[in-house]
Amino acid sequence: MKIGIIGTGHIGKTLVTTLSAAGHDVKVANSRGPETIGAELLANGAEATTTEEAMAQADVVILSIPLLRLRDIAPLVQKLPAETVVIDTSNYYPMRDGAIEGIEAGQVESLWVADVLGRPVVKAWNAIGSDSFARKGTPAGSAGRIAIPVAADDNRARAIGMDLVNDTGFDGFDAGGLAESWRQQPGAPGYCTDLTREELGPALSAAERARLPKRRDLAVAVMQERLGDAKTNPDAEFAVRLTRAINM
Repeated sequence: MKIGIIGTGHIGKTLVTTLSAAGHDVKVANSRGPETIGAELLANGAEATTTEEAMAQADVVILSIPLLRLRDIAPLVQKLPAETVVIDTSNYYPMRDGAIEGIEAGQVESLWVADVLGRPVVKAWNAIGSDSFARKGTPAGSAGRIAIPVAADDNRARAIGMDLVNDTGFDGFDAGGLAESWRQQPGAPGYCTDLTREELGPALSAAERARLPKRRDLAVAVMQERLGDAKTNPDAEFAVRLTRAINM
C-alpha cells in the first residue's frame, strides 16, 4: 500500500519505521524539508519527500502533526481523491495548542479535524503513548498484545486503519464512528493505558465525557511537576501508571 506520512514527531517516526518494515511503500515529509529527515527513519525503505510528494498517489495519508498545523495543509488534503484514506493521530491539549473554541464547546476532536480538513478522517494511534508505541509492538496473536482504538464513519476506511495498526504491532480495535471517538480522547480510560483487546472494549464503554478535560489537565500537571527534578524525573512507564491511576 502507498502511504504518505506527514510529520516526524515521536508518533510519526514510529509510523514510518514500522509501516515501511511491514512492506508498505512509505513516503515521509515534515515542515522543515526532506533534507532534515534522518537516515535512521529511512532504513526500512521509506523515502523522504515534500508534503506534496508524500500525498501524491497515496492510498493512505497519515497526519501526525499538531492540531494547529492542520489548517496549513487542509488545501492539499482537500485535493486528494475521495478514495484516499486520511488518518489523523492528533490530540487536543489546550496548554500546547491554545484554546480551540469548537472543542472547548464540546465538539468531538476528530469531528473538528474533519471540519478543518473538509473531508472525513480515521482516528487512530492517538490513544497510545509514544514510548509504548515505539517499544511495545508485538506480532499478531501474541499474549497481552496492546490494542489501539480506530474510529471512522466509513467502514472501508476504518478497516484499513485497523489493518495498518496491526502492521505497526498492535491490535486494531473497532471503535465505531467519529461521533463516539471522544471515548479515545485524552482523559478517557482507554487513552494511553496500554490495554489489551479484551480490556479496551469495557474501557471505551466506561468513558464519561464530562470528566475528560479535568482528567487530561490533571495528568499534564502531574507530569510537568515531575519533569526536570532529578530525584523524581519519571521513567518511561510513569505515564502509563499515571494515566491508569487518573483515567481508570
